[in-house]
Amino acid sequence: MSQIDLIMEPDSTEIDPIDRRILTRLQRDASIQNQQLASEIGLSPSPCHRRVRALEEAGIIRGYVALLDGASVGAGFLAYVEVRLERQALEFSERFEKAVLSRAEILECVRVTGDYDYLLKVATRDIEAFHRFLIDTLTRIKGIANTRTSIALNRVKETTALPIG
Repeated sequence: MSQIDLIMEPDSTEIDPIDRRILTRLQRDASIQNQQLASEIGLSPSPCHRRVRALEEAGIIRGYVALLDGASVGAGFLAYVEVRLERQALEFSERFEKAVLSRAEILECVRVTGDYDYLLKVATRDIEAFHRFLIDTLTRIKGIANTRTSIALNRVKETTALPIG
């Protein structure tokens, strides 16, 4: 492949400096209008729009959301729950993951290494609602050996923005 080919047909997984600026700006506020985004990035609107669409089609931009204040919508209590399964068997993890996907209180679920198998980020109205969720829902999932909870006292940093570049 010649140097000209590399310039003409860049690898679709490569993110150039302009794409990085677009992604960084969209992570701050995805509701920005294309005209304003283009102006801030230093492009005209059409090429800016094409780049954003290309980033979406490549799956780099997975979607757009509104970030809500948890306390204002009745989900201001935040806890992190470590979950250990009884066995490291496919049927146990599949059952657990299926149950997790059905619960709105669970904001994130990641499989982890270490003493526990999963880490959950859970949001509820208050500690009483969390306790009901833990006792009535989470611990009733067949195959859970035990859980350990850490309660968030305050949020020192909270962001959804990924480091780019």
